[in-house]
Amino acid sequence: MKSTEKFTDKAEVYEKYRPNYPNEYVDYLLAATMLNENSTIADIGSGTGIFSRQLLERNLTVIGVEPNDDMRKKAEQLLKEKVRFISVKGEAEQTTLKDKSVDLVTVAQAFHWFDKEKFRLECKRILKPQAKVVLVWNSRDGASELNQKSAEICQKYCPNFKGFSGGIDETPEVYQQFFKDGTYEFKSFRNDLELDFEGFLGRYLSASYSPKKNENEYENFRNALSNLFDKYSNNGQIIFLNITRSYLGKV
Repeated sequence: MKSTEKFTDKAEVYEKYRPNYPNEYVDYLLAATMLNENSTIADIGSGTGIFSRQLLERNLTVIGVEPNDDMRKKAEQLLKEKVRFISVKGEAEQTTLKDKSVDLVTVAQAFHWFDKEKFRLECKRILKPQAKVVLVWNSRDGASELNQKSAEICQKYCPNFKGFSGGIDETPEVYQQFFKDGTYEFKSFRNDLELDFEGFLGRYLSASYSPKKNENEYENFRNALSNLFDKYSNNGQIIFLNITRSYLGKV
């Protein structure tokens, strides 16, 4: 299956259960890039528009570039009243945007799906001189016992599981190769989530690797997660340790 098709039929659950990014992080990003109301951002792999919406709330123009029809249409539905939102059917390696037309490229939860070198060249084409790219993830805290146990469940019941966030390679070499002269600014922010069972389950069912309702392992996967929630929750709530990681630099 092509990476652009992995979230087909998951737009509803993705939008409902994927978390926002900390306001503190958005403050940092705008200050670090000196963006203002005249700035245009290309949010590549914009999905259902979770990060796009947070940028639009800061009075920025956002072009959401998303190849998956289900995800893109959900964003268009949710953001239809945002006059500064522009939805584009395009891929990371071929956005269809004009040369030197954007002040910042953002990639939230999607960089690991891209052809990195082709995407880097596409960024160089569409960015204005001196403009930057930011790669950001909401990631499970690997030190958490809960997250470790849930990874074991995913490994057992999800044939396509290669690690959270597509088994993303978090080694510095990946970013040194992508950013100009190997130089980038790394920042991390706590973004812990307090979830009830529905939110906890939905967080996993929104993943590209999770089985769908009509697939064999769905009930086993759901039951194992239910048992995990019962073990670690308190009064119907669970603390899901989460970190927002950001990499900002020129290409």
